[in-house]
Amino acid sequence: MGNAHFSRERIRTGVLLVFLWMLGLISLSCAASLSASRQKLQVQKHLNRLNKPAVKTIKSPDGDLIDCIHISHQPAFDHPFLKDHKIQMRPNYHPEGLFDEDKISDTEKPKQRSNPITQLWHMNGKCPQGTIPIRRTKEEDVLRASSVKRYGKKKLRAIPQPRSVDPDLINQSGHQHAIAYVEGDKYYGAKATINVWEPKIQQPNEFSLSQLWILGGSFGEDLNSIEAGWQVSPDLYGDNNTRLFTYWTSDAYQATGCYNLLCSGFIQINSEIAMGASISPVSAYRNSQYDISILVWKDPKEGHWWMQFGNDYVLGYWPSFLFSYLADSASMIEWGGEVVNSEPDGHHTSTQMGSGHFPEEGFGKSSYFRNIRVVDDSNNLKAPKELGTFTEQSNCYDVQTGSNGDWGHYFYYGGPGKNPNCP
Repeated sequence: MGNAHFSRERIRTGVLLVFLWMLGLISLSCAASLSASRQKLQVQKHLNRLNKPAVKTIKSPDGDLIDCIHISHQPAFDHPFLKDHKIQMRPNYHPEGLFDEDKISDTEKPKQRSNPITQLWHMNGKCPQGTIPIRRTKEEDVLRASSVKRYGKKKLRAIPQPRSVDPDLINQSGHQHAIAYVEGDKYYGAKATINVWEPKIQQPNEFSLSQLWILGGSFGEDLNSIEAGWQVSPDLYGDNNTRLFTYWTSDAYQATGCYNLLCSGFIQINSEIAMGASISPVSAYRNSQYDISILVWKDPKEGHWWMQFGNDYVLGYWPSFLFSYLADSASMIEWGGEVVNSEPDGHHTSTQMGSGHFPEEGFGKSSYFRNIRVVDDSNNLKAPKELGTFTEQSNCYDVQTGSNGDWGHYFYYGGPGKNPNCP
């Protein structure tokens, strides 16, 4: 009798435990479901903020959707300070001496002439006047980010610090660079013609880019930066295409700023070029070479920072109120490449910088910046004085400067990352 009673108690206890276990699973499932639906709602709200109603939509051959948005409905005007902003449709001043450096001399070898470049979506249409092209953000784009809040933002500590590098900082941040730079003066802009490639990326959370940096303030939490160039970033765009991009921050990448038009800030006025859209074609090793020209300068009258792509496209401007130090001038300009190395324990990624080849290989094989200029306080484009160079690990990625009549100040840069001398 006692044993039977004991058995019934055990069965009852077992049934109770199973019931509680199932209840726990149901609770966990409900919590997960609630969390997933909350995240979905968050993502949807963010997409509604970013993707404004389109006048026209163009499907790019690479799968991108380019929305033609009325110029006054772009994301910039979500900013409270820009509610009553009157769009400036052209800069008051343009740096002098812009076009002289790009004239190809009669003595330049034909093989070293660059070829025209465009964006892939142009093959399928163009945006009407009065609109601007914006790459539509998809749900999967936002879900690849660490959080909805961090979508479209760089990770912290993404700026090379040539004069005061802390080795621990390099290892911790995982960012590596091969750059040329100037400092020690007041700068009001910068220009360069940048060779375009499609570097191979090892991990989806890594990227490779080539850009110019306009910097103000210290390398602490108050750093101001305006950046423009090309990048390959599977994490941001979901593919390995080479894309035109811009970036800005006024607090060292903490809370302010973003890539392209993924937050309010940059005001675009151009209907032909889409930030974040694929560039085509790109350079090939020992074959045709393609490059893009980028100019960023400060309008002396309004104080806004303007950006120009090539000789024909003034894209728009960053209003001066976005910045503290850059509201006056820049204290440093940098040009060059950057990659992220996510490999742990001292191992190195095989993510390429530039063409993936070292500078000494030269034209047609290595990546370059040519006709490097800075804008001075008289709004003149000038050759930089005392161009310095910097790289964290020259066995992985390197940089070599030079100067001649056709290319002015230039440098070759980049590398393969992991190799026998960069384990």
